[in-house]
Amino acid sequence: MADPAVADPVGEDDAPVPRLRLSRRGIAVLCALGALLTGGLSWLVFASSALDVRAVAVQGLDSGRLGQDEVAAALGGLRHGPLARVDLDEAERRVEAVPRVAKAEVWRGWPHTLRVKVTERRAVAAVRTEDGKFAQVDAGGFTFATEPAAPQGVPVVDLQLSQQANEALDLFDRPALVHAAITVAAGLPAELSGRAGAVQVHSYDDIRLQLSGGATVRWGSPERTDRKARVLAALIGRKAAIYDVSAPDAPAVSG
Repeated sequence: MADPAVADPVGEDDAPVPRLRLSRRGIAVLCALGALLTGGLSWLVFASSALDVRAVAVQGLDSGRLGQDEVAAALGGLRHGPLARVDLDEAERRVEAVPRVAKAEVWRGWPHTLRVKVTERRAVAAVRTEDGKFAQVDAGGFTFATEPAAPQGVPVVDLQLSQQANEALDLFDRPALVHAAITVAAGLPAELSGRAGAVQVHSYDDIRLQLSGGATVRWGSPERTDRKARVLAALIGRKAAIYDVSAPDAPAVSG
């Protein structure tokens, strides 16, 4: 018969482990300490000056015509006070209100920096104004700057309306014709845009490019601009006086 003492041994490792129990008072003390710590951190981040905005860092200023100071000034009072309380959406709206800014992204750079990334508007055409200056227009038709001279490498819109076009201004008025020219300019790839000195508008269906080398491109209407641009890029290597892409499926060169 087995010895009962051997069959049912109880070692020291099997002894029950005492469990730590907090009294209600201890729990209350810990909760109070947690609340104090949370409140202190919240005050430090959202109310004190310890984490105030002290700098604005701007990225994306590529043109040399838009300065960091102008972007920072657009933020106004958002440049002051706790960084955590800055309304980032409002900051982006304020920066995007700057005429040369197409898009803005704003985020917090802890502990003291408000970081801004801007995408500047790019002029695709310049339109001569009544006072002889040149309004710079982006691909969306937005006028964002007016200067005494057209930017280098940007075609100038030149309205040389035919008699027929003048008689049809109730159908295609001058703003519509300028917009047609901008559509053409915006559709040109960079290598062609830099060679286009002017976009001449004789009528809605008779738009022409004057290239820097003296050649003329008969573009026709602004429709199918992408297709016409691809065809012109393929033809431009052939020396000619006139490139006609007004019917892009049957282009022609002459001269």
